[in-house]
Order: sequence, then structure tokens, then C-alpha cells
Amino acid sequence: MRVIKWGIMGAGNIATKFATALRSMEHTELTAIASRNINKAEKFAERFHIKKSYGSYEELAKDEEIDVVYIATPHTEHKANGALCIVNNKGVLCEKPFTINKEESQYLIDLAAKHNVFLMEAMWTKFLPVTNTVKNWIREKKIGEVKHIRASFGYNTPYDINSRLYDPYTAGGALLDVGIYPITYACYLLDKLPDSISSSAIIGKSNVDEQNVIGLQFDNGVLANLSSAIAADTGDDAIIIGDKGKIHIPNFWNAQKAIVYNNEDVIVDTVELPFMSNGYEYEAEEVNVCLRQGKKQSSIHSLNDTLDIMKILDEIRKQWGLKYPQESE
Repeated sequence: MRVIKWGIMGAGNIATKFATALRSMEHTELTAIASRNINKAEKFAERFHIKKSYGSYEELAKDEEIDVVYIATPHTEHKANGALCIVNNKGVLCEKPFTINKEESQYLIDLAAKHNVFLMEAMWTKFLPVTNTVKNWIREKKIGEVKHIRASFGYNTPYDINSRLYDPYTAGGALLDVGIYPITYACYLLDKLPDSISSSAIIGKSNVDEQNVIGLQFDNGVLANLSSAIAADTGDDAIIIGDKGKIHIPNFWNAQKAIVYNNEDVIVDTVELPFMSNGYEYEAEEVNVCLRQGKKQSSIHSLNDTLDIMKILDEIRKQWGLKYPQESE
């Protein structure tokens, strides 16, 4: 089987997790790491036994040995970093959010089509075994007709203007960092986009959304009650409520367990599917499979899926009157 050779752009926390997953996989080689700080890249390379370390993203993008690059840089750099890889004919797995808005996302999608290279957003939750099980349960009507989805992803981080989470210049705030998860989750499980969106947010003193609530209404009679936060611990579980029971997914965004209850609150089914590594291996394997098959995008998380969610995020921010400094009037 063809070995897929990966490069990673950015050497922070999320890159560390992804490198851990790649190192656990068969027919997969982590070939190079790039950071704008060469010392950081070299330490990362030493830790994960990577043969090449670069002090610039350009060097990584031009490395002819690499098949695909995982972009693990801040939100606001995704467009430029993705474009750099694409024009150098590298496949791209770009960490979520794909970019900061629909316009930037469309730019990368069009560029990938022009250069005929693979492109995917790293929405790892959609590839988890438990997520697939939950979706099958819904399809099989294990809880009857779905009526309501409740999902939240929020944590409490003390205010710090030097943190990317509170910095508008890095597109900080809850929505793009964690709010994208419950929104993507609801749309994926229902295989639908909402017909109407209502939302509100607390915009903090640094002009990012510190917490938000989002209501999605679907044409099949389902309501989704979603929320996210960086300044309040709202939890990270999801509940899918049907007319014959409910499914509870603890830690839905990195789920390893799901529980089905009937209307009497009695457990009728449970699934536990521990990760092979840390959960990032499933989206990485999807990329490997697509590259071996010559596909330019994933059928599980297509570029249209990414664009659809980005449109929703843009509409929500429009309702709040929230723009990032990089966005033109």
C-alpha cells in the first residue's frame, strides 16, 4: 500500500496531537515539520522522530517529497498557508475553522480546483466511530423521529488580551474556536441545513464573542439549541431527543461513548469505542484513503459541507454585528 507522506505547518498544541496520531498509523509517514521558529521546529522533529524540520512555511510547501500538509496555524493564517501549499501542488488538511469567512473559504476551494489538488477541513468529529454510530441510530429511528438537539461546547478561560482566544486579530472568540462543533454536529446528524437561524452573544471588551446561544430551525420540525463559550464552563455534551427516546453523547466533539434512553429514562443501548490513538487518526486516515484513490475531496466532509457551515457562521456574526479586523467593509 502506498505510504502517504505528511508535513505539518505550525508546531503548537494541536500539531502535537495530530503528530501523535500520525505516528500511530500504518502506511503513513510524518516527513517534515515547519515553524517560523526553527528551534521550535527542531525540538518538535526530535520529539516525533521527524527527519526534516524547517524554519519557514515556504520550505515545507516546496518539499517535493511531501504528499499532504496539515495546517495547524491560527485561524487568520489558514487562507495564506493553504494557498501556499496548494500552489505548490500539495494536498491540504486545514484545521477548523477552515478560514474566517465564506469568502476566504471559497478562494481556497477555487484555488484547489484550479491546481487539481486535494483539500479538506479538519473537522475530526465527523470521522469518529461514535459519531457514525449515533448517525446510524438516528437513521434507524432508534429514538423515533428526532425533535430536538441540544449541544454545547464551552469552557472558562480567564480574560487575557494576549491570548488568541480574546484577540480579534486572530479571529478569537467562542464561535470559530468551539461553536463550529455543535453547529456542524447538528447539521451532519440531520443531513440538513437550517431554514432559519436566531442567535445572540455577549461581545466582550476585546470585541470577540465570549459566549453565545444559537437556535437552528429545520424544515423537518427539528429545533437545535446550541451554545459555545470561552468565558463560561457550559460543558461539552450533546443530547438528541426523539419522540421515542434520546441519545446522550458525553464530550460529543471527541466522543468515545454514547447512550440511548427510552422515554422512561431507561438505558436501552450503549456504545463505547475507545480511540486507537487520540481521535485524530480517523480524519487522517480519510485523507490517506482519498489520496490513494486520487480523490480531490472527502465525501464524508466535502468542500460544500465546509462552505455551508461557513455561511452559517457568517450569518450568525452578521446578526451580532461582529466583524474581524481583517474583513473589509
